Amino acid sequence: MLVRDIIEAIESFAPPALQEEYDNSGFIIGDKTDECSGVLLTVDVTPEVVHEAKASGCNLIVSHHPLIFSGIKRLDGSSRQQKAIMAAIRNEISIYAAHTSLDIAPYGVSQRMASMLGLSDIEPLESKEGTLLKLQVYVPEDCIEIVRDALFKAGAGRLGNYDACSFSTAGTGTFRALEGANPFVGCIGEFHREKEVALQMVLPVWRRNEVEKALLNSHPYETPAYEFVAMHNHIPGTGLGAVGTFEAPMLPGEFIEKVKSTFDSPIVRCSNFNPETKISRLALCGGSGGSLIRKAISSGAQAYLTSDVKYHDFVDYPDNIIIVDIGHHESENCSKKIFYDIISEKFPNFAIRNSQADINPINYL
Repeated sequence: MLVRDIIEAIESFAPPALQEEYDNSGFIIGDKTDECSGVLLTVDVTPEVVHEAKASGCNLIVSHHPLIFSGIKRLDGSSRQQKAIMAAIRNEISIYAAHTSLDIAPYGVSQRMASMLGLSDIEPLESKEGTLLKLQVYVPEDCIEIVRDALFKAGAGRLGNYDACSFSTAGTGTFRALEGANPFVGCIGEFHREKEVALQMVLPVWRRNEVEKALLNSHPYETPAYEFVAMHNHIPGTGLGAVGTFEAPMLPGEFIEKVKSTFDSPIVRCSNFNPETKISRLALCGGSGGSLIRKAISSGAQAYLTSDVKYHDFVDYPDNIIIVDIGHHESENCSKKIFYDIISEKFPNFAIRNSQADINPINYL
């Protein structure tokens, strides 16, 4: 088992290409070709977490928050971040982070939170655009199955809970092979007609290179005609936040107690609310979700659960929606369970540990 095997499993669930532009999800420190002795799961990478990994025999840390988020000009151990980086390098511990890539992925952080609360009909609060391409390629009729199967294996033709999706239209292609060509059919200098099929399928943008390689390797023509077209559609389930419905509507007080017990949050911050309001539809966002308050309101939710809400957001929206802030760490602690499920499903007998040194940096007194 190599470090890259674990990373590939995580990235099949949460591709780094899904992350926001400002983010730094991905492989941060280490060597992907190292044999992996164990994985330590954490929200944050601190010096204590790195030392715990060393002591427990884990040479890969998988975190939600990237240890390196912006540029570092020097490494002199003058900050806790630098101490963690230096300790990881000294002890040959690799570090991987899935931050907004895990937030945006289908069944990611916010959707996991929604499931924990028992919501149904869960969908993203803000869909991720620009994630799909459409491929169209013209293939000789006799070779269509070979090319189609190669494209499927490379990751094309999957949409939501369906795979092997394609559409084809029969027609006639024409060409003339010029001097220097090596035509699959036809002769040099002769006008040729060939029964062809226009094959179409969608693919995630991050699969383009693999799909194009599979196309060129499987297509019989020396110079196949094909195109990739950007789509405005989004991959189902991808996006920030989540919104869903409760089977039985709750009063605000009942809802707040459920939130506190579900996410092990000793206290919450709430906007003013009418205690008789019925909460049947809930919007939520793990981490700092203040920017999605308007989206939550427009979704028809009576309440919005997130963290790091600004004072003026509580001031501005009390008549529109009940805002409940449970704290950043509390809202994203479920990321460790997501990582655990991904890795254990692919490698059921592999050593995976939840960090005991990963603690909420905020105390409630």
